[in-house]
Amino acid sequence: MTHVSDTDHMSETDSKRLLLSTEGLPGWLDPVVQVTRTVEPLQLSRFLPPENGAGRQSAVLILFGEGDRGPELLLMERASSLRSHAGQPSFPGGALDPEDGDPKAEGPLRAALREAEEETGLDPGGVQLFGVLPKLYIPVSGFVVTPVLGWWRERSPVGVVDPNETARVFTVPVADLTDPANRATALHPSGHRGPAFLVESALVWGFTAGVIDRLLHYAGWERPWDRDKQVPLDWRS
Repeated sequence: MTHVSDTDHMSETDSKRLLLSTEGLPGWLDPVVQVTRTVEPLQLSRFLPPENGAGRQSAVLILFGEGDRGPELLLMERASSLRSHAGQPSFPGGALDPEDGDPKAEGPLRAALREAEEETGLDPGGVQLFGVLPKLYIPVSGFVVTPVLGWWRERSPVGVVDPNETARVFTVPVADLTDPANRATALHPSGHRGPAFLVESALVWGFTAGVIDRLLHYAGWERPWDRDKQVPLDWRS
């Protein structure tokens, strides 16, 4: 993917290079850094990118911050009027644009930051990118997604930028994500079952929940939870 350096930081003034750096990260992120270095694609998802290169290249920003209750993740809820994944909580992100650059190099890094800024108002200058996970595939939409991990080194105000795209922006404490009381198995009308999180008055499911679930597991943060606890996608109806 992109050159990883323990000494180089993302420069706000260097428009040509965008680097990953693990320098100065808080110690509690060490297990997550290790995940980015060791996890294999099939450990994250059974849906891998097509070997023929098909699929639309995209990226999401998995942004860790530190709030009043300790480590947390930035999430957003997509507008209910959207054609795909309407009303679904997700990481900020979207498809790569030509100006993002090479999809096999810095393109996903730029796309993740650009989309996060467009969707949440996040200041990219306060984000330190420190790793990427293997590309994953979302069959229902045809997206090939690169999860980009970041540390919210200098916090900035976030919120809904365009209500036609985003319903709300919120953070979730990692402690809530690991709380067994907030874990469940989501039931899709198609019969598919997958991990889910009942947090911040939202049901996080699908791709986003799957990535969070695997991150918690391989980082050693997962706590035993009742996998027989099931929740339908229309849980608030």
